[in-house]
Amino acid sequence: MKNLLQFVFVLFVSIPLHAQQHTITGTVTSASDGLPLPGVNVIVKGSTTGAQTSFDGRYTIIANVGDVLVFSFVGLKTAEAKVGNSTIIDVALQEDSASLDEVVVVAYGSQRKEAMTGSVRKISTSDLKRNKQKAYHQSISQQLQGKVTGIKVRGINTTTKKNQPLYIVDGVPIQTHFNDVIKQMDTKDIDHMNVYKSLDAKETFGEAAKHGCIVITTKQGNYRIENDETYANISENNFERVSLSPLSTFSIDVDKASYSNIRRMINNGQQIPSDAVKIEEMINYFTYDYPQPTGEHPFSINTDVAQTPWNATTKIVKIGLQGKTYENEILPVSNLTFLIDVSGSMSSENKLPLLKSAFKLLVNQLREKDKVSIVVYAGAAGLVLPPTSGSNKERIIQALDNLNAGGSTAGGAGIELAYKIAQEHFVKDGNNRVILATDGDFNVGASSNSDMEKLIEEKRKSGIFLSVLGFGYGNYKDSKLETLADKGNGNHAYIDTMQEAQKVFGKEFGGTLYTIAKDVKIQIEFNPKKVQAYRLIGYENRLLADEDFIDDTKDAGELGSGHTVTALYEVIPVGVKSNYLKEVDDLKYANTTVSNDYSDELFTVKFRYKKPNEDKSIEMIHIQKDELSQSTEDLKFMSAVALLGMQLRHSKYDNESTINDVITLAKEGRGNDADGYRAEFIRLVESYQSL
Repeated sequence: MKNLLQFVFVLFVSIPLHAQQHTITGTVTSASDGLPLPGVNVIVKGSTTGAQTSFDGRYTIIANVGDVLVFSFVGLKTAEAKVGNSTIIDVALQEDSASLDEVVVVAYGSQRKEAMTGSVRKISTSDLKRNKQKAYHQSISQQLQGKVTGIKVRGINTTTKKNQPLYIVDGVPIQTHFNDVIKQMDTKDIDHMNVYKSLDAKETFGEAAKHGCIVITTKQGNYRIENDETYANISENNFERVSLSPLSTFSIDVDKASYSNIRRMINNGQQIPSDAVKIEEMINYFTYDYPQPTGEHPFSINTDVAQTPWNATTKIVKIGLQGKTYENEILPVSNLTFLIDVSGSMSSENKLPLLKSAFKLLVNQLREKDKVSIVVYAGAAGLVLPPTSGSNKERIIQALDNLNAGGSTAGGAGIELAYKIAQEHFVKDGNNRVILATDGDFNVGASSNSDMEKLIEEKRKSGIFLSVLGFGYGNYKDSKLETLADKGNGNHAYIDTMQEAQKVFGKEFGGTLYTIAKDVKIQIEFNPKKVQAYRLIGYENRLLADEDFIDDTKDAGELGSGHTVTALYEVIPVGVKSNYLKEVDDLKYANTTVSNDYSDELFTVKFRYKKPNEDKSIEMIHIQKDELSQSTEDLKFMSAVALLGMQLRHSKYDNESTINDVITLAKEGRGNDADGYRAEFIRLVESYQSL
């Protein structure tokens, strides 16, 4: 009995001790310039428990309340901080005037001082001669000035993040927009690293290093940047003969990620991969002057025919849908689950920090009846905020502010948990939605595109919709996020700036979150009396088999409140000789006869859609007469966007048009540009022309 009492006493004493143990995180910076310090040793005083800061100056360590953390870094004064109730301890280290002006970090883990004259540091662990060091630095300086063959440094200062250091890896200066890729290097591959402070870095390497410089030498000695972004393969739609393929069938696409992603690449001076260019997403980024629906259906249909701006022998056909706009106040109750990637790849400023700010825009629009849950995933998934009313915005925002990045990426586990939480709190006739925010770099558990497709198709049956928000670059997985959005009854946006976040969560709040029609399909039948051939511009990844149109089990795109959807066709009229068409032999067994009953019709377009909570589709039919009209401002502008997309994709159908043709067409179609998005497009194309 006595032993039992002693055990119980020890148990009760130990409980509060463990309860005071915290996971402490923070950032260590230089007090002189505010730059993050990699390689700082963080130790619990009087113990062997320690950690080291990452490239971003961040650390994580387990400590008890009352412990003292010791921060040490060669060349800087050692600092101490006592652990209290806060789990975040940031430290700024002061310069030690009695020590070195610079720091050498060897093998990323051990640190040592070296006696030197001046500010030029050793680049290898061997005892190099001073003139060899000088030649090394001069060669790098020449590269930074663009004087070394094959080195391209355009975009070195175009990043939106302030005060970024210059990275030099194996003698090659890295363009700033690839800094995130460098920060994700495996430390096992690093032989040693030099950290230069601002003044010495600028003196040694020039103006590009004015915010400091980190020189890395890898063990292999030949590291080269490999852009790890992935995009689904796109094969451009060709002209189809009406006599052989009279029907054209596809799913709508309200995604807009491609345009903002391309904008980011142009602003960074990057080359644009052809498969990153989805012309339909570029066109649908912009809104057009379509009337609101007035009948029983949730969208209006708008068609137009004019001469193709880039080809005088063809016609351009516009098919536009305008979703009914609902004011936020009358939208149904929202049951939202934020699914946020907090893995190590999300640590850079254009990822998790931007994500937090973007989500706050959404939170500030929530009503008392709306509820938000937050699920995060890294090496594993976890619930960090149970369902919380929109009236308690401070609690939701605090939960966002507490998020930190680190670890691997178990995207599949995160999706499983997010849908589980959303299902447990499902609101009948409400807006039940998971909002996934990530760079798409899943690497634990179900992670391939096919795995993600199977997983999300299963979750789609729950009646829960999905919004997918992409962040960051260098390892951005557009193909994976597109798969999730397409198969998850959802939409996909790419957020590169707070302005884009404001567009997605501010101006388009209802469309982003509330679906008014699902599985929307379009099928066009061209009149062979009028149209010789046609090609759909874009939508290559949204094509459907003709029989899928009336098959209600086939998934298609969703239309949100206030969303517009536009599709463009280029058609070759009957009797026009075209180099785009090859001769075809006459058919032996099929004798196709053309009806004379519809001589004034150019095409018939059919639409099928389902109401959000129903499984049976509704059909609409619209007929377009063979009437050629003058191009409206909207048609000119969307044609300019399409033409830019064709040029970026090196299309064989752009008829040798130029960037100037795009600019002229866009200026003619700018019209009433209240939000300035069309003016931004014109500036973007002009800047691309100068690259």
